[in-house]
Amino acid sequence: MNKAVPVLAAVALLAAGCGAQVEGAAPAAQDVVVKRCGEDVRYTKPQRSVVYEAGSADKMFALGLTEHVHGYVMPPANPPVAESPYAAEYAKVQFLGDDLLNRELVVDAKADFVVAGWNSGFSDQRGITPAILDGLGIQSFMHTESCFNYPNFPEKVTPFEGLYTDLRRLGQIFGVPDRAQQVITDYQRRVDQVIATAPKGEEPKVFLYDSGTDQASTAGNQVPPHDIIRFAGGRNIFDGVDARWTKVGWEAVVDAQPDVVVILDYGDKPAQEKIDFLKSSPATAQLPAVVHNRFYVLDYNEGISGPRNIDGLEGFAKYLRELPR
Repeated sequence: MNKAVPVLAAVALLAAGCGAQVEGAAPAAQDVVVKRCGEDVRYTKPQRSVVYEAGSADKMFALGLTEHVHGYVMPPANPPVAESPYAAEYAKVQFLGDDLLNRELVVDAKADFVVAGWNSGFSDQRGITPAILDGLGIQSFMHTESCFNYPNFPEKVTPFEGLYTDLRRLGQIFGVPDRAQQVITDYQRRVDQVIATAPKGEEPKVFLYDSGTDQASTAGNQVPPHDIIRFAGGRNIFDGVDARWTKVGWEAVVDAQPDVVVILDYGDKPAQEKIDFLKSSPATAQLPAVVHNRFYVLDYNEGISGPRNIDGLEGFAKYLRELPR
């Protein structure tokens, strides 16, 4: 079994080598084995976590684990944390930078735990992977939604199930499984309420527009907006694409004739610019959604894996319910 190195155990071994008493060190029985994607990993309860992007931070805050968060890294795509429902929790921890996650930052922060996604935080190209951190004695955790294309240890779940899985696993790692289950149960109740009140009849066809002009970056069936669309009563026009975020040609969008466009809104690519492009581009100006001005703006943090997926679902569901038939 490939294991993350337990930090307290490493300290205990070092002290033992110096002839010190180690009776006070955390016993191995306190460690827990939890999945990191498809890999079994042994964790020691972290005390100094670094979280990347709001999805990671929000999961920790939702579980009441703020005291275990040392700091957060928030790249420009994320809206200001002051606008977050967890603004008070962000104020209690350190802002560590607005760049992409990197190994030097994590080491300088003396982190014992890092939470991020695969290819949205952890990256072979940038030299910060769970395996590299394991070798440094730094534990790590990946969003289950991002495990779809994690090399060697992939894991495939539906996007909202990925959110619940993360909360459950973090609850195990930090010793708060009951609290995690309470949060999950509340989210599932809210999702069930949306599904129960979804409009009946033919599903509106929905195109998620992330970015791009030559091609469109959009949502396949492995990211939260896919579940947001289907639970709210719509159909993702790329629901047959077994991928996370993906690029498609505009011809495929035109062929699908979407009734609604969901615009993913984030810091360096604001929603209005994307709407203006769709209205001005000859390829998209005559799409039903564009002609009838049926645009729904989804906040960036409602679209990436995190507790705010539930808020995004409720907001989009309300939009669809009020859409003229």
